[in-house]
Amino acid sequence: MWRRVSSLSNILSVAKPSLLYQVAHGRHILKAFSTEALNPADAGILSKTTSPTINFVLGGPGVGKGTQCTRIAETYGFTHLSVGDMLRKEISSNSEYGDMILETITKGKIVSSEVTVKLLKSAIESGETDRFLIDGFPRSEENRVAYEQIIGIEPEVVLFFECNEEEMMKRVLHRNQGRVDDNIITTKERLRVFEAYSLPVIRYYSQKGKLHKINAIGTEDEIFERVRPIFAA
Repeated sequence: MWRRVSSLSNILSVAKPSLLYQVAHGRHILKAFSTEALNPADAGILSKTTSPTINFVLGGPGVGKGTQCTRIAETYGFTHLSVGDMLRKEISSNSEYGDMILETITKGKIVSSEVTVKLLKSAIESGETDRFLIDGFPRSEENRVAYEQIIGIEPEVVLFFECNEEEMMKRVLHRNQGRVDDNIITTKERLRVFEAYSLPVIRYYSQKGKLHKINAIGTEDEIFERVRPIFAA
């Protein structure tokens, strides 16, 4: 049976301090992003009429982020940006990043922060609304730092959908969406990467008072009812 991860507190209690320290403090990030942080106007985002509202949605593979984001976007008027879908589109369009992205996600790894944030910035700038729900981002501290340097808009809300590994694995292997990374070997690696690299991000936004943990076990409607009060307020 797969090892179960029932809550954020359980994950934090078993994570290796040395790994978390390295990830949380962004070792090598400054080498990749050595320029000074840009404010939103410098980054081009504020060419929009108003400053965009940004919300992040986090959770492991198969936790149901995409399904709930669709419901939230339809109900509350957000533009849903799925980072995973954006990366898969780059692969299918044979873009300059396509081969690198394919190789990375096939291995269950995290795609270059620079590439991901550039794609996100472009999507926000071209969006038809100024309210965005960004699904599956940031997946690491490097993602977060790159976002702050290149885009620089503080998220209003950060949702974290919690689910045990056994349930996530079952959902991934039964969703039949034809994704190149929906297999046992890659999914196990994706779960390992999520646990190792997303924890500092979750902890960071929790300390800032922006994190909302959602129990992702139940029917689609039951889970959405747990989300609704956050955006209905």
